[in-house]
Amino acid sequence: MLALLAGTLACPGGVRYRPRIRTYYVRAEPVRWNYAPLRYDSVIGQPLPGPWGDSLAYPKLHYVGYTDSTFTTPTPTPPWLGILGPLLRGIEGDTIRVVFRNATRLPLSIHPHGVRYSPENEGAAYHPPRGGGDSVPPGGSYTYAWLAGRESAPLPGEPSSKVWLYHSHVHPEREIDLGLVGVIIVADPARADPMTAIPIDIDREFVTLWMVFDENTAPSPSRAAEGGLKHAINGLFFGNLRGLEMNKGDRVRWYITDLGSEVDLHTPHWHGAKLLMGGSYVDVVELLPGSMKVADMVARNPGVWMLHCHVNDHMTAGMYTTYTIKDRAP
Repeated sequence: MLALLAGTLACPGGVRYRPRIRTYYVRAEPVRWNYAPLRYDSVIGQPLPGPWGDSLAYPKLHYVGYTDSTFTTPTPTPPWLGILGPLLRGIEGDTIRVVFRNATRLPLSIHPHGVRYSPENEGAAYHPPRGGGDSVPPGGSYTYAWLAGRESAPLPGEPSSKVWLYHSHVHPEREIDLGLVGVIIVADPARADPMTAIPIDIDREFVTLWMVFDENTAPSPSRAAEGGLKHAINGLFFGNLRGLEMNKGDRVRWYITDLGSEVDLHTPHWHGAKLLMGGSYVDVVELLPGSMKVADMVARNPGVWMLHCHVNDHMTAGMYTTYTIKDRAP
């Protein structure tokens, strides 16, 4: 296991932060995933259009978080996470320890971005194999240890937390399409709660993954093939992603990510708000596969607002939802 960084770091109130081991329990499980459980387009208020709405449910895989090593009690999950795995958090200097179990029929792994790892904790398959975490067999388990070092954490002048993807990497293109994706959030010790690792300078966080999931398993007529391309936000489309709610005045952090193929050039656009990213205000963010970005919003404008990809054919295929700013009582 990677050792903790020596010494202490600054944290809120002038108290010194001593890095710790944060342990997570994650199991890969089969799931029957529905891209539109509401069975209608909640944004436009109409039936789901074909060909994308012709077939909605598919066998997929899901990283599920649990409270302890018994793997009996799932951790609470907000509805807006959709198909994404549990949020893995750390503060600069922490070791993130992930106890992984594979409850599927495929060899799988967890490969992290952004953190420091040894070869046996990389979670990526090589030949010859380099360690037990490269390819965890069906029914097997492995405990990963990753260091959230200085290069994993935000620099001065950046937001108080950074986002990094994690995903299976035995056959990554297949396993990502199956849904084995999540994020790691690493916070600055001077701007985070030392117990929860949640930044203290924001009121709310949301993670979005913009990706076209390819459900085509064999050559198909063009219409059927197009219907198998699910243009999804967190694995949901046509307004079926729910729970993006905040109050007027909230400081909201958006973690914006992208994976997939060459079609996954996305331009998320927030109606009714501006986001601060990279020192300037934007309402559209440019993404390519592998993108991991952070943007901050102050929720000033009450209403129900559209959030969508601005690529025309992606909008046609349902890559949109809404977010809500509630007008709090005075």
